[in-house]
Amino acid sequence: MQFEILAPAGSMESLIAGVRCGAHAVYLGGQTFNARRGAGNFSPQELQAAVQYCHTRGVKVYMTLNTLVSDSELPGAVAAAGNALDAGVDAFIVQDLGLAAALAAVYPGVHLHASTQCSVTTPAGFQALEKMGFRRAVIPREMTAAEIEEIRRSTQMELELFVHGALCMCVSGQCYLSSVLGARSGNRGLCAQPCRLPFSADASGSCDLSLKDLSLVRHLKKIGDLGVLSLKIEGRMKRPEYVAGAAVTAVKHAIAGVLDPADEAQLQSVFSRSGFTDGYFTGQRGSAMFGVRSKADVTAAKDVLRDLAHTYEKEQPLLGLNLQATCRAGEPVTLRATLEDGRTVTADGDVPQPARNAALTAESLAQRLGKWGGTPYYVKKIDIEIDDGLFLPAAAVNALRREIADRLEAAPPAPVERRSLPPLPAGGTAGKPYYTARFANAAQIPENHSFRRIFLPLGTPANTLLAHNAGVELPRGVFGIENKICQELAILKAAGVKNALCPDLGAVQIARAAGLEPYGDFGLNVFNSRTAHLLPHPLASFELRQEDVNRLAANGNDVGALVYGHLPLMLTRNCPVQAHIGWAACQKQGRLTDRKGCTFPVVCNSYGCTQLLNGVPLYMGDRMREMRTAYAHFYFSVESQQQVQQVLDLFAAGQKPDFPYTRGLYQRGAL
Repeated sequence: MQFEILAPAGSMESLIAGVRCGAHAVYLGGQTFNARRGAGNFSPQELQAAVQYCHTRGVKVYMTLNTLVSDSELPGAVAAAGNALDAGVDAFIVQDLGLAAALAAVYPGVHLHASTQCSVTTPAGFQALEKMGFRRAVIPREMTAAEIEEIRRSTQMELELFVHGALCMCVSGQCYLSSVLGARSGNRGLCAQPCRLPFSADASGSCDLSLKDLSLVRHLKKIGDLGVLSLKIEGRMKRPEYVAGAAVTAVKHAIAGVLDPADEAQLQSVFSRSGFTDGYFTGQRGSAMFGVRSKADVTAAKDVLRDLAHTYEKEQPLLGLNLQATCRAGEPVTLRATLEDGRTVTADGDVPQPARNAALTAESLAQRLGKWGGTPYYVKKIDIEIDDGLFLPAAAVNALRREIADRLEAAPPAPVERRSLPPLPAGGTAGKPYYTARFANAAQIPENHSFRRIFLPLGTPANTLLAHNAGVELPRGVFGIENKICQELAILKAAGVKNALCPDLGAVQIARAAGLEPYGDFGLNVFNSRTAHLLPHPLASFELRQEDVNRLAANGNDVGALVYGHLPLMLTRNCPVQAHIGWAACQKQGRLTDRKGCTFPVVCNSYGCTQLLNGVPLYMGDRMREMRTAYAHFYFSVESQQQVQQVLDLFAAGQKPDFPYTRGLYQRGAL
């Protein structure tokens, strides 16, 4: 299979390094709206130069617009995309569904790639992305080979897979650890990586949220068999030597079947965390996947960086040329060049003179025309038609070759069609929010409550759901078990269950297919009104400020806000407690302790994923008069029934609690 090697470009130097070492495409960010705001990134002028450089060499450029954007930011994001299209960017990598819809509406034919931050893990979710107009989707790093194969069968979109680089503990798009603890959001491009600090299952100071870096360079044949097109390298925050000399080169060698131990040793030397892992892809999860950046790792990098810089110092011959030269008596010599990507240019030179001594031959002209050093081109084939007895100075041949090289510079991009952003439908009316709740189990539900809707997790017996007039909460993090989920929902639907709380885009589709009314949960990351209008009964992101939540609710229909709960900070497929101390010691009551002595509950579900909860709950009971949403949602997880009742009594009285609590991000917001 013909792979695309997709290299990260956090700076122009990294971009050049990746291209010269063999990348077929690069991904980069502008100065706003990208998930690596700490990288060098590209100004509008630098972006134009970067695209010109890449396109001249047959390399595509994908721009990251992969953060969540608020209503006030969305016009700026749409404008930034327009400027990038004017520069010739080939596609956009997008997380925010509302932004994706806006881009598709304003720029017909725009190429959209669904970021792994979209948190889509099921065939139904990928099908939904395809219907929304995405042409490519980035596969979550947490998926096994068998699960990727299932996705490939479900969609016609191109598939892109991370094959090397940093590996987050949390499912992409579902991490709120950095934002809740430090107001720096990974969904907004400023993750502070607190997961690399000590969070220990046994209070020993171990780093039980820090995974080794991913490396799948030994699995490329299998990846090709799965139908993956693009091999993505993580690293927009990394040095050019890492991007080019190590990662791109290793992937290129692996594709060609010439990867050797020296390539892998170089990869590990330039950057690793106690080595690499392929655990998710192979399904071998556990303690072997965990690692930290040690002093030995740092020391090893110093010895190889200098040598790696030499691998991209000079222009590399990347594109093959087919040349056709015509040298006739009395006519200007002509040279026609055709590139592998179809570009064809022609140039005329001097008129050849009669030879006084040795005449120019086809062989000697071909030798002169074959010298393309210092350019990104090399000659694949030369066809020459030449009359006998002619002479052409070497300088004239060189000038003709230089003229062709100049004309092979990428043509300016075509004008971009623009349309007006269509207005949103009228929103709902603000009033006193009604209450809804999610419970971890039925034993938590008080005998008398004022909730209009309640939800219990999938796996709760149908008679229990019906006894409490409850809907079903679909599990977060569904990997490879969509059919099982559908079968369980069919049974619940037949029993009379009507509603489903949906944590992601795939769950919305699954619920609808089962005949249940879907309700959007916080995992959908609803950050603006356009996203809210795409989803049913959406819950606004708890990373928004209060005023942004209210604005979103005023523009949407039946929009809610989370007002109480131990916020889920991480969703992971590799339980940190089990990996460090085992199930026997945990007994499903695990906790992590950070370096300050704060504890965080760890809760497992019955479908293979684990949540890390904040140690203190969000509480807004005394600030409800400021809430202008249609409904207020309570997230009950580790509370007893008595504690639930206490919370409801406090909300009814509008009082502050006597237990530790947080306001979350509603006042301070997330950067």
